[in-house]
Amino acid sequence: MTAVHVPSDAAAGPAIRSPLRRAVDRFCASKPAVAGLACILTLAILCYGSLPWTLGRYDFQDLNNVYQAPGLAHWMGTDALGRDLLVRMLLGGAISLVIGLSAAAIALVIGLTVGITAGYAGGRIDALLMRTVDVLYGLPYLLLVILLRVALVDRMAGVLGRVGAPQPETLANLLVLLVGIGAVSWLTMARVIRSQVMSLRDQPFVEAARAMGARPLRIMFRHIMPNLVGTILVYATLSIPNAILAESTLSFLGLGVQPPLPTWGSLASDGIAVINPIYIYWWLITWPCVILTLALVCLNFVGDGLRDAVDPNRS
Repeated sequence: MTAVHVPSDAAAGPAIRSPLRRAVDRFCASKPAVAGLACILTLAILCYGSLPWTLGRYDFQDLNNVYQAPGLAHWMGTDALGRDLLVRMLLGGAISLVIGLSAAAIALVIGLTVGITAGYAGGRIDALLMRTVDVLYGLPYLLLVILLRVALVDRMAGVLGRVGAPQPETLANLLVLLVGIGAVSWLTMARVIRSQVMSLRDQPFVEAARAMGARPLRIMFRHIMPNLVGTILVYATLSIPNAILAESTLSFLGLGVQPPLPTWGSLASDGIAVINPIYIYWWLITWPCVILTLALVCLNFVGDGLRDAVDPNRS
């Protein structure tokens, strides 16, 4: 009797990996993406982990230590009021990151809703929504943010004051800033999602769901949206540095977070203000710009890594 050879697991061929595992492996294979993610996580841990310390010291003024260069007592130096720049950088990073994440989340929700509705419905609804996007593209976002600040900050501060919120004016300014940045950051997201939905709505699995009597909302959110996860994830990641840069630009121009609260953009603006031909307090402009640039570059590396990881054309 001839023995039957049963192949071992090693000879049976490579194990089949799930799409998620393949995406994770491709992301981990990208050294810039992994390094960028590690850097961003380190910045976030430092900024948010130090909040109990920085919240009580960010506006502590010591006029005997004005414009102290970096040293053992003050690792990043001090500003014109003797405030420790390291403390203000940590708190400013926490505020800048939360503004970037929140504005990106607002842009994601609006862009996804508009894009999937326009792409699936088509016709007049698509034309109306896309013409609205075209009009908003033509308006400068600085003008929109200024208009929102003029129209909403005082009213929102009054509402927050009546409900007993702490520092209602500061909180209202932050909320309006989030809404303003998020309200102009969803336009590209909507266009990309619309194009993806238009390519998916005539696919056989969508036709099958429609033939089985599935309602449009169920088709959009149960059958089409899972196929958009990769696109959504990538553009959400790439929109975070755009939101941080927009906040930094507005704070640099004096339209963002108001003092004494710091952000990376407002700290850079403070550094520019003290540059003079006689003496340059280099640490006031160097540290905010270096950290802001590092965060933006790392976030873009992470976005690029996610884009490559979820690319269906890659094996």
